[in-house]
Amino acid sequence: MASPLQKPRLNTYQLFNMSVGFLGIQFGLALQNSNASRILQTFGADVEHLSLFWLAAPITGMIIQPIIGHYSDRTWTRLGRRRPYFLVGALIAACTLVVMPHAGMFSTFLSPMLIGAGMLMILDASINVAMEPFRALVADKLPLEQRSAGFSMQSFLIGVGAVIGSFLPFLLAEYVGFSKTASPGVVPDNVVYSFYFGAFILVITILWTVFSTKEYTPEELLKYNSEPIAHENRGLSSIFFDFLKMPQTMKELGIVQFFSWFALFSMWVFFTPAIAQHVYKVMPHDTSSVSYANAGNWTGILFGVYNAVAAIFALFLPSIVKKTSIKWTHATCLIAGGIGLLSVYFIQDPNLLILPMIGVGLAWGSILSLPYAMLSATIPPYKMGVYIGLFNFFITIPQILNGFLGGWIIAHVFDGQAIFALVIAGITMLFAAVSVSFIKNQSNE
Repeated sequence: MASPLQKPRLNTYQLFNMSVGFLGIQFGLALQNSNASRILQTFGADVEHLSLFWLAAPITGMIIQPIIGHYSDRTWTRLGRRRPYFLVGALIAACTLVVMPHAGMFSTFLSPMLIGAGMLMILDASINVAMEPFRALVADKLPLEQRSAGFSMQSFLIGVGAVIGSFLPFLLAEYVGFSKTASPGVVPDNVVYSFYFGAFILVITILWTVFSTKEYTPEELLKYNSEPIAHENRGLSSIFFDFLKMPQTMKELGIVQFFSWFALFSMWVFFTPAIAQHVYKVMPHDTSSVSYANAGNWTGILFGVYNAVAAIFALFLPSIVKKTSIKWTHATCLIAGGIGLLSVYFIQDPNLLILPMIGVGLAWGSILSLPYAMLSATIPPYKMGVYIGLFNFFITIPQILNGFLGGWIIAHVFDGQAIFALVIAGITMLFAAVSVSFIKNQSNE
């Protein structure tokens, strides 16, 4: 049997085209991450229950990503096997972004808070449909030695999308003139129109990738892979057997991912109430005040800062990995993120909060790329989609655990002081850094 051919290397422009849809996906996620707690509190949610509403994201991700990965490995259409999924997912996500801030319109039928939580679940489900095939597409298209560069390009574009999405509510309020406050139970105009714009960007960028990137046919993939493409007849049950046979490196990376994403979930859910109480001195239930609006808008700016740092840092990650090691680089970045989150507790000036976001940005840039680069080197090419989907378990399980326990701990152990959620996040991020040392058989790429 002839040896498989080497996949052709792609130039920077091709790497950009292949991943630009991720910019739109992250634009929508950034709007969600920095505004969902604010929207839900506007509709009546309290701090203790915020993490329960945020469970929509990890639960839908846990269910959907392995299924989408399984079927995208086996889907062969004129549009390819990955592109149909992220196109459909993006269109549904865009519609949800438009509707979510208007949950109050449906109060005649159900509580706006429940409608908002339902929209959050639909948004997460559709984004998960769109997101998983993008990771697999990089592994499909690139030779092994170029995958760090491919995932780093995704990290860069994720950062760009997140910066714009995070900054937009602040910019619309401060420089365009949209109102940043509203009547109780109503989402401010600057947030509403940010969601409209996010939906537009999401559709445009996904279409860019769909029309600019060609996927390999089954015949072409056979030339580049030493293992044949599997055609199992077990249906979805094969996901269970794939999970049981996951590579050892995937299990070791799972521990790192567990602690990393436990920390990230705490930050996303509790950052706005944390700085509102700790820095802006807002009472827990005073969500319609100007001070709370300022805290929410400043959260968007701070989230934009860490995403900007991640985007820039992602451009340098491949060269740093080559000069050091992929494990050393990832561990160092996680340490920077942990220190950054812990330091928020000691800051009272809103402007100084930019400094810890630099550390968080280094960690975020690494989390988005290096674990996937390590993982993709150890899994069968014909199961790339399903294993990347299963890898999502190690992202969603810590978020689900945090969702059930995080709000209760803050309410009953720390008397509703949300700042301690960030302290816990910093500690678990440091645990993630220590866990990197247990990953075996990883060398520079």
